[in-house]
Amino acid sequence: MRPLRFALAAATVAAVTVLAFGEVTHWRASRRRLASPSARGTEAIVVLGYGNRGPRANRENRYRVRAGLRSIDPAAAGTILVFCGGTVEGPVPEAEIMAAYARDELGYRGPSVLEPTSRSTWQNVENAIPLIESADVIKIVSNSIHAELARGYLWMLRPDLAERLARGADYRFGEIVFVKPVAAVLGHKKLRRLRLLD
Repeated sequence: MRPLRFALAAATVAAVTVLAFGEVTHWRASRRRLASPSARGTEAIVVLGYGNRGPRANRENRYRVRAGLRSIDPAAAGTILVFCGGTVEGPVPEAEIMAAYARDELGYRGPSVLEPTSRSTWQNVENAIPLIESADVIKIVSNSIHAELARGYLWMLRPDLAERLARGADYRFGEIVFVKPVAAVLGHKKLRRLRLLD
C-alpha cells in the first residue's frame, strides 16, 4: 500500500511540476518582445493560424480566434482582425477557417482581412506587414510562446512596426493547460535561436 501511495504522490508532483512549467513559461512569453505604443488610435490584431485538416476550426484555431476577439480594446478608434494561414494541412486556408469561426459561431461583425497564403510563422508575419502598417497598435495572438516568436520576427523584419507592439490577451491562467507544456518545449529551440540573433 505504501509503495502505491508513494507512486501516486510522485506522479502528482510530476504532473503539477509539468503544468506549472507550462504556465510560467507562457506567462513570461506573453510579456516579452513588446513595446509601449505612443498612440492609442487604431489597432490591428494578427491571429496566427494552426494546421487545420478539415473545413471547420479545430480546437487550437478556436482558441486563437477567441483570444483574438478578447484582445480587442473597446477604447480603440478602430480595430481590424488579420487572420493568417494558408493551406498547410488541409484544402481550406487556415485564415478562412478562423474568419468563418469568428463570424458564424462567435458573432464577430467587425472588420477583418485574410492573409491566406503563408505556410510558416515567418511568412505569417512577413505577409501581414502590408495589412498592419497603418495601425497605431499591433497585437499578435496565438499561444504565448508562438506569439512571442512572431513578435521577434516582426522586430527583425520591421523594427519600426515592432515599436507599436502591445500585449494581446492570449495568456490566461489555467487555459489550454495541457497544450502549454508541449508548446513551451517545442518553441524553446526556436526562441533560443531567436535570442542568439537579438
